[in-house]
Formats: sequence, structure tokens, C-alpha cells
Amino acid sequence: MATEETAGGARKATKSKLFEFLVHGVRPGMPSGARMPHQGAPMGPPGPPYGGSPAVRPGLPTPVMEPSRKRPAPSQQVQQQQQQQQQQQQQQQQQAVQNRARKKPVGFPGASEMPARQMDMREPQSDPTLGSNAKRRKMADKILPQRIRELVPESQAYMDLLAFERKLDQTIMRKRVDIQEALKRPMKQQKRKLRLYISNTFNPARPDADDSDGSIASWELRVEGKLLDDPGKQKKKFSSFFKSLVIELDKELYGPDNHLVEWHRTPTTQETDGFQVKRPGDVSVRCTLLLMLDYQPPQFKLDLRLARLLGIHTQTRSCIIQALWQYVKTNKLQDSHDKEYINCDKYFQQIFDCPRLKFSEIPQRLTNLLLPPDPIVINHVISVDPNDQKKTACYDIDVEVEDPLKSQMSSFLLSTANQQEIASLDNKIHETIESINQLKIQRDFMLSFSRDPKGYIQDWLKSQSRDLKLMTDVVGNPEEERRAAFYHEPWSQEAVSRYFYCKIQQRRQELEQALAVRNT
Repeated sequence: MATEETAGGARKATKSKLFEFLVHGVRPGMPSGARMPHQGAPMGPPGPPYGGSPAVRPGLPTPVMEPSRKRPAPSQQVQQQQQQQQQQQQQQQQQAVQNRARKKPVGFPGASEMPARQMDMREPQSDPTLGSNAKRRKMADKILPQRIRELVPESQAYMDLLAFERKLDQTIMRKRVDIQEALKRPMKQQKRKLRLYISNTFNPARPDADDSDGSIASWELRVEGKLLDDPGKQKKKFSSFFKSLVIELDKELYGPDNHLVEWHRTPTTQETDGFQVKRPGDVSVRCTLLLMLDYQPPQFKLDLRLARLLGIHTQTRSCIIQALWQYVKTNKLQDSHDKEYINCDKYFQQIFDCPRLKFSEIPQRLTNLLLPPDPIVINHVISVDPNDQKKTACYDIDVEVEDPLKSQMSSFLLSTANQQEIASLDNKIHETIESINQLKIQRDFMLSFSRDPKGYIQDWLKSQSRDLKLMTDVVGNPEEERRAAFYHEPWSQEAVSRYFYCKIQQRRQELEQALAVRNT
């Protein structure tokens, strides 16, 4: 469909331009192969932060903590309480890390922040079981940060494309909702011409024929048809317009038991483009064709009195009730005191046989006044004259068909054309934005290090120490304990005396236990 292809093509073109701008820096309207000049400092070397190696605290080996530095394990009685406290502490720690990240200078990454960002960016790629929609993407994830936009002024073209894409998506979504609402309402049927072709052929008897069919004269009647000016791509079969077809032959020639040829629609009926009837005979035969149209929605023939009153011969049930209500309003038959009742005039009294009735009773009373619609009757002569073999009778029948726009609207809603390609471009845009943000972090890191290497390293070590303490749950301050000044504090002498006293007491208990074992 033209609308569907236009909408899908527009979305696809917008996604392609967004991705092309992010990757190659091609601005809309620039010639093919052109690139935008980069301004400002370079974005930093590719790869993960700190030259491709994970964040490791310099000056310390791999953190393997002594058992004495760990907090003692909780007892069974207070285990549940400590678990709750641990959960609260974890939440507080996460909040503290976030707060410190906000207070850090521009471009200063923490130890727990940068690996996490690397993990978020590469996790969907490393797991082949994750689908394209495993990680829910948001529109905000496509937006470039303000500092990147200030650094690269040409990125405003990307933001303009993003705004255009948002407007395009909103327009398509609004049209989809409008189409869904339109499909819920009954659409008006369109009247078309169905041309009916009736022809016959005659096969004279051949005495020299070997089979029984050729030795007996026979004729064949064909009933075919097609819809004139059918704009639909899928042509409707001829039999789909009819509920039943009856061909009545001359009863005197074919007897009371073989003069009727009937076809009736069933749920398993296969549609066909025409009907063929073959019978033996060498004389012209008069036949009558009775065609019953398949009305959708069903239509009924009105009782003669009701048809004269409303001026309707055949119509749907809803239209008949609407015409009755219009007649009641026009002739002011509704009771002024009780609006639910209708005061019947002389015509209504003849039809419904009551002086007063409720309007809600009319659908039930209409059941006996609605009849099946009249069939289309065509009289035809099956001629065996060789001069009449090439003659074909044509008849035009008015039929009601669905608006072709309805099928196009349905196919537009169900269409998935270009969806995979659009989703693929969307994922590439998200990955490119994440890569740009990662490069921005690397650039800020390098710039901060280049301005004040010593101060930056000291601040970075303090941050790493705090993060390591939070991650390993260590008692004390390892950063202070690794310096000599920590052990020259006034309390150090008393701490050493207490340490040796505890060791002596522990050794004394071991010796007493050993002597007690020997004495026993």
C-alpha cells in the first residue's frame, strides 16, 4: 500500500540519516563522501578507560584481606537483622557513590563507575541469547549530552534529525490510532456492477464414437461473471457474491426429479469463477436462473404494508429500525408523558395490531414482518442451433462490496515491513551514543590528568580507596594504615602493649591445656 510504504520508508530514511551522521559525521544536505570537520580537543584513544586495562589501585597488590581484618560473621540469632542492615547499608553505599560522583570534578570517574558503564555497553553483545529487544531502549538514551553538543557544534544537525524523528513517530502513531478507531465503526458499503455472462455449447451425437458420451447429443450451460472496475489487488471470485444458485430446467423434458440444479453456500465451500451444467438433449431448452445474493450485513424484505409505509423494499435490520424511529419522530407518535411508549396511528395499528407499544418491543415484533430478500430471476433459452453457439447473454447486477480502503487500512496495521531494519538501525544508534559517551569520559579523564597529574592521582587514589572499602567491607582505613605516620600516633604504644598481652595470654592458655592433657 502506498501509505504503508511511505510511512515505513520515511522512518527508515530518518533512522539511516541519524546513524550516518553519528558514525560518519555526514550532515543532511551534504554531498556524498563529505565529512564535517572536527573541532576542539580529540575525543581520546579508542578502547576502555586507562588504556584498555581494568581499574586497578596503583601501589597495592590484588586485594586479599586477612581474616583478622574482616568483620566477624553474624550469629544465627541476629542473622536476619544483620541481613536487613546489610541491605540498608548497600542502598546507602550506592547513594553515597552517586553523591560523590555528582561532587567530583568534570571528567573524574570513580573506580566503580567506569567498569559498570563498560559492562552495560558490552553486555548485550557478549550474550548471544539476548534478542534485539532484551534491553529496553528509551528515547532519552539517544540524546547527546549538553557538553558534547557544546564541544561539537555540528551535532545540532543530529538533534534536529532526532526531533524530526520524534514528530514522525508521533504522526504515525496518531494515524494508527485513527485507523483503529475507523475500523471499529461500520463502513459504508460501495455499490458496484457485477456483469453476468450466460452461454451454452451444443455437442451433437457422433455415431462412430467409442464412448457413451460422444454417441449421445448434449449441451453445456455456463454461468460466469466478474466485477466491473474492481480496484482491489485480489479479485473476488464470482461465487462469493451469492448465497445460492438454482437452475430450473423444463420439467416436461427432464422430469420432476432431474429438472433442478442447485448450489448452496456452506462453511466449507470453495469459491469459484463460474458454474457449468451439462445435460443430454438435442432440442432447445427454456431455463430459469434464481440467484440469491449474499448480503453482508444480512438484508431482509419488508412486509408489503410496512414497505409502503416506510418506502423501503429491502434493507438491513438496523436501517429498518432507524426508519421506524424516524417515522415516529416525524409523526410525533411518542407519548408525551411516558417517552418509552409509542401511540400507534392507524397504519401502525394495522401493522402491529395494537394501539400502544414500547419502542423496545419493535425489534421482536419485526421478526414476523421481515422476509428473505427476493432472488434475481433470469429467463434463458439454451439453444442447440449452431448459429446461436457464439451468442452470450450479459446481465448487470448491482452488488454491495466493502470499501477497498478498509483492506488497505487493515494491511497497514498488520504490516511489519521494514520493522527489522528500523530496529537494527535503532540499536546501532543507541550503541553509537553509548560509545560517544564512553569516549567523552576518556577525554575528560585525560584532560584532568594533563592539567594536574599529581593532584589528580592523589584524588583518584582517595576515591579508589573509598570505593575499595565499600566493595570489600573492610574495617579501618587501609590508605592511612599503609603510611608510617599512622603508627607514630600516641595510642600506638598502648595498642602494641595490649597486642603482646593478648598473645601472651593466648600462649599461656595453650600451655596449660597441654599440661592438663599430659597429667590426665
